[in-house]
Amino acid sequence: MSAYETFHALHVPGDPLIIYNCWDPGSAVAIAKAGAKAIATGSYGAAESLGFGDGEKVPLDLVFDNAKRIMGVVDVPVSIDFESGYARDAAGITPNVAGLAATGAVGCNFEDSVIGGEGVYPIDEAAARVAAARKGAGEAFYINARVDLYLRNPADKHGGLLGEAIDRAQAYMAAGASGIFVPGLRDTAAIGEIVRRTGALINVIPGPGQPTRPLADAGVARVSYGGGPWFAAMAWLEEQARPAINWRG
Repeated sequence: MSAYETFHALHVPGDPLIIYNCWDPGSAVAIAKAGAKAIATGSYGAAESLGFGDGEKVPLDLVFDNAKRIMGVVDVPVSIDFESGYARDAAGITPNVAGLAATGAVGCNFEDSVIGGEGVYPIDEAAARVAAARKGAGEAFYINARVDLYLRNPADKHGGLLGEAIDRAQAYMAAGASGIFVPGLRDTAAIGEIVRRTGALINVIPGPGQPTRPLADAGVARVSYGGGPWFAAMAWLEEQARPAINWRG
């Protein structure tokens, strides 16, 4: 079984793949030692660890280099958070995703947010962007297409987003996505409805303290943690450093 097939097979509705996101080779090794079956980066931590801000501010050559360095120290499949493909036009997405696939990564996250702009791309344009990513990636590569409606809207409007979220998920799957990522959605009933009505392999991020079991019961195939591990690690480092630095009181 190829690394691509192994990674895809780990996505099982009801028995989700757990992705505790890394940012560099060292964090990838630590997560692999914890028993991870696959490794994936989070764009925020990866960018910050390289001295850049999130939002496609990392030069592509460094994104590719970081991916290859991570793959060089772990022996499980590696997926990369590729934000919105580092291009505003679909024609630019294809070569960029081809470059990522050439690193040996088995997949990527690919979001529908307008990086540097407002909101999300119109559904037809967003689907065309997924198709452009698929063209560059080849057939085996796992494209985790992100529906960012719940991130881009306040919580009091989340109740009215389900229909559009399902429409987007279906459009992205038809355009070549391997699975659908719906960050910001915490309502297990709504998650279950998306699973049921799309038949897609659904990825979510749990809320603070939210257990995995209800998400598994809702049929999700992947649970990931985004920038959470980076923030937790940096908070721990600051906590450890403060008394050492300020030993004089």
